[in-house]
Amino acid sequence: VSFRQLTLPEKSPPHTELLDLQPLPVSALGSYASLYESAFSHFNPIQTQVFSTLFNSDDNVLIGAPTGSGKTICAEFAILRMLQHEPNGRCVFIAPLQSLAEERLAAWRKSLTQLGASIEMLTGETTTDLKLLDRNTIIISTPQRWDMISRRWKQRKGVQNVSLLIVDEMHLIGGEVGPVLEVVISRMRYISSQMESRCRIVALSTSLANAKDLAEWIGCSSHGIFNFHSNVRPVPLEIHIQGFDIAHVPSRLLAMAKPAYYAVVNHAHEKPAVVFVPSAKQAVLTAVDMLTYATADDSPQRFLHASAEDIAPFVKDVNEGTLQHVLAYGIGFLHEGLSAAEQQAVLALHESGAVQVLVVTHSMCWGLTAQAHLVVLMDTQFFDGAEHRYTDYPITDILQMMGRACRPLVDDNGKCVLLCHAPKKLFYRKFLYEPFPVESHLDHFLHDHMCAEVVTKTIENKQDAVDYLTWTFMYRRLTQNPNYYNLQGATHRHLSDHLSELVEATLGDLEQARCITVEDGMEVSPLNLGMIASYYYIQYTTIELFSSSLQATTKLKGLIEIISSAAEFDALPVRHREDDALQQLAMHCPQQIEDARYNDPHCKTNVLLQCHFSRRDAGREMAADLDFVLDKATRLLQATVDVISSSGWLAPALATMELSQMCVQGVWDRDSALLQLPHFGRDLAKKCTAAGIESVFDLMDMEDDERRELLSMTPAQLADVARVCNRYPNIDLNFEVEDADEIASGDAVSVVVQLQREGVDEMTTVPKVHAPRFPKPKEEGWWLVIGDPKTNTLLSIKRITLQLKAKVKLDFVAPDPGEYTYTLYLMCDSYLGCDQEYELKLSVGEAEDDDEDGTEDDEEED
Repeated sequence: VSFRQLTLPEKSPPHTELLDLQPLPVSALGSYASLYESAFSHFNPIQTQVFSTLFNSDDNVLIGAPTGSGKTICAEFAILRMLQHEPNGRCVFIAPLQSLAEERLAAWRKSLTQLGASIEMLTGETTTDLKLLDRNTIIISTPQRWDMISRRWKQRKGVQNVSLLIVDEMHLIGGEVGPVLEVVISRMRYISSQMESRCRIVALSTSLANAKDLAEWIGCSSHGIFNFHSNVRPVPLEIHIQGFDIAHVPSRLLAMAKPAYYAVVNHAHEKPAVVFVPSAKQAVLTAVDMLTYATADDSPQRFLHASAEDIAPFVKDVNEGTLQHVLAYGIGFLHEGLSAAEQQAVLALHESGAVQVLVVTHSMCWGLTAQAHLVVLMDTQFFDGAEHRYTDYPITDILQMMGRACRPLVDDNGKCVLLCHAPKKLFYRKFLYEPFPVESHLDHFLHDHMCAEVVTKTIENKQDAVDYLTWTFMYRRLTQNPNYYNLQGATHRHLSDHLSELVEATLGDLEQARCITVEDGMEVSPLNLGMIASYYYIQYTTIELFSSSLQATTKLKGLIEIISSAAEFDALPVRHREDDALQQLAMHCPQQIEDARYNDPHCKTNVLLQCHFSRRDAGREMAADLDFVLDKATRLLQATVDVISSSGWLAPALATMELSQMCVQGVWDRDSALLQLPHFGRDLAKKCTAAGIESVFDLMDMEDDERRELLSMTPAQLADVARVCNRYPNIDLNFEVEDADEIASGDAVSVVVQLQREGVDEMTTVPKVHAPRFPKPKEEGWWLVIGDPKTNTLLSIKRITLQLKAKVKLDFVAPDPGEYTYTLYLMCDSYLGCDQEYELKLSVGEAEDDDEDGTEDDEEED
């Protein structure tokens, strides 16, 4: 291998020295001091050093310091400054992972709300999010949700008026969510340059090797960079790395069980310890092993530091048998399969010190609030179902896990024991003691972002596309580390050629997918598919798949297959040996999956959706996966409706709308609508159908005594049913065709539809949908459709959010002369059994002479 052409990355600038300053008293915050007084009296050295820049200036700031250094409080300084100087200002806090966002929301709701600041988290539903953005001071969001809402920033005042952007865990820009994080920060910088109002950016990260590039990219001056060395921790950390020369992963984990136990016994003594393991199954096994070894040492209770009576109130929330058993001996475990109540009970016991040892799956390390004196990492590899192999943890995850060994004001030091495969020992020794280099991966994920910018007209030609790339972090790194990005050199020529090629290739792919069109080799403009992909935040490959797979004859089975094949579900984890469980579940699914590969995430999506409609329990871990699937399914289904209606097909569009109802309610389209009510099972629904009660409206029309007798429920259960029945939408619909007598072939026909909610005297706003099987709050959505079922043509469609009443106009082009009977549909996206259809008669006369070729085929207004 010749190294002649190798260009090494530039040497990194030195770290910020931690100055030996007098610790700053909390009273320096003036009227805001009350936030912290109960917890501590002085800020730590890092907080003291950055305080003046954050609280007394408006400079952009990058703080690089190890996990557990109190960086969140540094970010709070910037928020307090905004509240003080801009009472109407708005702060957006971007947490790269959902678990981090939820943890921050819970913490700030306790603290910052005392200052009158309102705090909300974005939901991923655009209409809801825009309202949240306008009404709250602090918005917490993941990069994806902020990308979704800020794409159309030109029309959205709320996005333009953000005065403070805080980015947490900025070093994850080199990880999986990196490209989206990079795009949203670049966009906020761009908006700031286009608007009069300036947006201050504060970024928090671990210690970085190349902090200067990141800092310059977000617009920091030299005195806004605080990049401390990774050994500058408020609580010093001792790291012990132990190698095991066993290549077979399950055998290696077996060999690590006893060393992990002795690490806890020898290093933690009676202080709390956290053990990280690769999988949920391993978490249970390790907890049981710990108990076995403790019993063998004749002290089974050695990890329990409370009486059985003290922990009893917490243990009663736990239904998992093994967890109940080990908690009684002072050992707890956490994995994604446990319910929220169980997780809270275990965390509360660990925090209080009653339960000394906590075993946690590695994937939960980001949302974990537990702190300990000792952290043990049992192996650094996990089974990646998508790749069917064992993969190393990202270094960022390992740094995060190590950061849990930090209890300021309690311990003088923290300890971390890392058990790994022997050949990896030197690698970890280097990267855990030295700062972390980050690179951009945007060049591999550029298509969807480029497509969105073409749709919003930020990019109108290829030169704009190149200019757009100059705002990114990738552009800064291209010259610093050219070989990493496949550049041969770092001259201006090399750079411009590389960017031009990247733009050409990306726009070429998008043009091939029919998302955009390139004219004269230079000008770019969006096409319908590109607009749909950008609006619903869907990958361009998914929209291309939808467009090529959907047919005029597609039925429900085909729709479920097409939705399951979306690229959005590529990331769905398939765990070790889970394919057997999926195969068992698939045998009970009403729709067979052809050529099923059960270790494929798309096949798993299909099985999970069918289990959801059949209300079949798929186990605790897969229930969490189902939430992930349903969360994305609503967007995908709305996009599917748009793709189908662009082709003017009626039957598949109506089937997709019904599929949307099925996803929200967890029933099949042929099931009784009564299953949407609380306390209703299939047996009771059958009994009601036999008594002639088929819909929710039938149930509401019954006499009270008859209903009580039929349902035979307790008063409390009846009250639950009544509450949901009163929420159930009852819509009164009237319509008329404008100038119905004078319609000639080729004219624009307008149908005016009046919608009015019945029984809303006591309602001022429409309540959220009752959907206990759906993972997040859902707002009602409706579609109005005009179509001809005989020819399977869709003439006009509109999506509406119906408050108490609405007036909607649907337009289409009149067909050839003659008498027509169309159908007007009102379809809900959340409830079964409240759809309506009406006959719409139309008589079309001859076209006027001066417009001889005005007869056109059925057209459709999207």
